[in-house]
This record gives sequence, C-alpha cells and structure tokens, in this order.
Amino acid sequence: MRILMACAAFPPFIDGGGPISAMIVAKLLLAAGHDVEVVNVAGEDKHEIFDGVPVHRLRSLNIDWNYRLPRPAWKKLVWHALENFNPRAFLAMRREIRRVRPDIVLTDSIENINVATWAAAKSLGVPVCHILRSTFLLCWKGSMWRNGDNCARACSSCRATSYGKKLMSRFVDAVVGETDFIAARHFSEGYFPHATSHCIPGAIAPRDVPLPRMAPREGRPLRLGFIGVHDPIKGLDTLAAAAHRLKGQAVEFLIAGTGQGDYAAALPDRFPQENTRFLGWVQPDAFFPQIDVLVVPSVFREPFGRVVIEAFVHGVPVIGARSGGIPETIEPGINGALYAPGDDGALAQHITEFVQNPERIATLSQGALAAARRYAPERIASSYEAVFAQLLRGAQPRRVPMIQDASP
Repeated sequence: MRILMACAAFPPFIDGGGPISAMIVAKLLLAAGHDVEVVNVAGEDKHEIFDGVPVHRLRSLNIDWNYRLPRPAWKKLVWHALENFNPRAFLAMRREIRRVRPDIVLTDSIENINVATWAAAKSLGVPVCHILRSTFLLCWKGSMWRNGDNCARACSSCRATSYGKKLMSRFVDAVVGETDFIAARHFSEGYFPHATSHCIPGAIAPRDVPLPRMAPREGRPLRLGFIGVHDPIKGLDTLAAAAHRLKGQAVEFLIAGTGQGDYAAALPDRFPQENTRFLGWVQPDAFFPQIDVLVVPSVFREPFGRVVIEAFVHGVPVIGARSGGIPETIEPGINGALYAPGDDGALAQHITEFVQNPERIATLSQGALAAARRYAPERIASSYEAVFAQLLRGAQPRRVPMIQDASP
C-alpha cells in the first residue's frame, strides 16, 4: 500500500511527543511492508531519508512554521487564521498527492501542514485518515486549558477561531484516537461528521526486561518517580503535597525532566529536600531502572499519556491521575492505581500502601509487562492496516495519475 503521511512536525524537529509518535507510526508502517513517504513543513525544501524514512520537507506553507519561537501578536493572529484553511497549503499538498499517488493520505496532527490537506485529498479522490494527538482542532492553544483549569467544552472564542478546521473535518474518512477520550472530545463537538472512529494507542518496542521488578531490598526506601515537563498542568504540585504528607516514611522521590520560567525554577523548593532528587533531563531507558513506581499526576486531561506505556515496557507500575485518557491505560490492581486529579491525600494513600505492602510491586510489575505487549509495534501496525483496508473497501478510491508538471 502506498501511503502519503503528512505531519505537523517530524524529527529531527522535536517540540514534544508528537514528532516522536509520528516517526514511530511511519517506521512501523514501513516495517510492515508499506511504501510510505512523509511530508512535513520545515525551514527548507528538500528530499531526504531520515532514519530510514523517506521525507519531503516543504518550506513554510503558513506565515511561518516554528510556532514555538517568540513572534509578534499580528503574526500569531495571521498564523491561526490561515490554519483554518490555507489556499497555499491546498495547492502544495494537492501537488504532493499527485506526485506520490498514494492509496491513503494519513495526517498525523495537522498544524502547519494544514486542514487544507484533507480538501486536497478529497479533490483527488484519495481517502483520508487522521490521527488525533491533541485538541488543536478544538482550541487555538491546543490544550483546552484556561485559567488554571480544564475546559469542559470548546469556549465561544475557540469555536469562532476554529470554524474552518471543523468545516474541513467533513473531508476526513477515518479518525484514529490514541484513546477513546480524545476521539470523543472531537465527535461531541460535531467534528468529522462522515468519519469512522478507531482507537489505536501509541506503539512502543519491547525492552530487555525479562523479569518483573522486585520489592525494594531491606533498608532501601521506596522510590517514586516522575518524568516529564515541569509545568503546573503536569500535577507536580499534587505530588509535592503528597510528598510532604509522607514525611517520616521510607520513600524517596526522583524527579526527571526540565521546565521553563519561575514555576520550574521554584519547583525544588516545593518538595521535601531530604528525600527528593532532581535529575534534570534523563533518557527514559536510564530513568526507569532507577525507580519502583511511576507517578503520573497530571491535572491536565492528557489525550493519551505515553509515559505510562514507557513505564509498563520497563515493568514499572504506575499511579496515575484519573485525567483524560490516562485511565484507559492503567488497570487498578493489575498494573497500577488511579486517583482523582489534584487529590494529594489519595495519592499519598496509594504510596503508603506500596510502602506497607512492598510485595505488591512484583505483582503489579508483572501486570505492567503483560500490558506492554498490547502496544507492540506489530500489533499497532496491524490495527492501522485494518483501518486502511476498511477505507479502501468502502471508499473505492481512484488512483491519481502521475503529475507531469508543477501545475496544481
């Protein structure tokens, strides 16, 4: 099957988990024997093979492409306006589709590459599958987080500034959410009216972890870990409050990751200094062997929470907040525990139960390793293939003739 995969961003540009997840999907489809070419927006126009993946990088189709860099307010307004439908992106992506002649257009997130890609594919009779990784289509900030709290629904300003995105979503034939939660958020707002919905979680390759974790050896404290961005939405204040509740117990906190601004700078002062270590930026493969249990205390409604399956593949049980898509991954009593977001008392109680019953670590570690098998790349690739096969049977797309010139 020939697949054109259009991405919001792709390595080596990494602004979060999205580009890494896109790379994983591209590589697992290639490994399954499909002909995949990635198209994404970058600072130059070039064709290359990046880590085994054919990539065509286009110059910015919008007013600029790296929205993580500081820019004046007028540029932000223009960028967001064009993200609702960009004629330049429509023409560019129509040329790319005619050049590649794909059976399927797969969009992995949509910023910069633009919702116009969906219209371009539809105009050429090629079915479209879209992977949801955030709420960018619903919210101009991509988070549905405002004034220190989650938004129950898209507010009026976000609905007004996302109207074109919603309109273009009618051209999508299938939607893949990494959790049912993130897909439901979009369908409940009227997006993707003609699309089928599918839940396919992120993939993660197995690690060389043949045996479950054992209880901490006698005399060593229980090691709780956090890894991620140091930001209030990640619930670190909840973890810090729980840490203070546990003073005097045999626990230790290992905090990995980095952040920006005053919040990140002041974070070490929020935790008890005598039993907390801040490790800075650490590779997951180096971090997880150091801890007994991972804590994912997000107060933000995570679309998926990839860090949970990263812990599972290392045999690490997870205590997670019942927030967004996180509870779809953690099975209480099997591979971890769940608590209400922001409830530091409940979090402290779960940690206390591990301290008092350390043998639970081995049992839940075994459950974590078993759960990790659900995210094996070959299983996830097979799930995508099933969606694509259904699209091709239902849509009966026509092949696009090879482009002979540069005309749209």
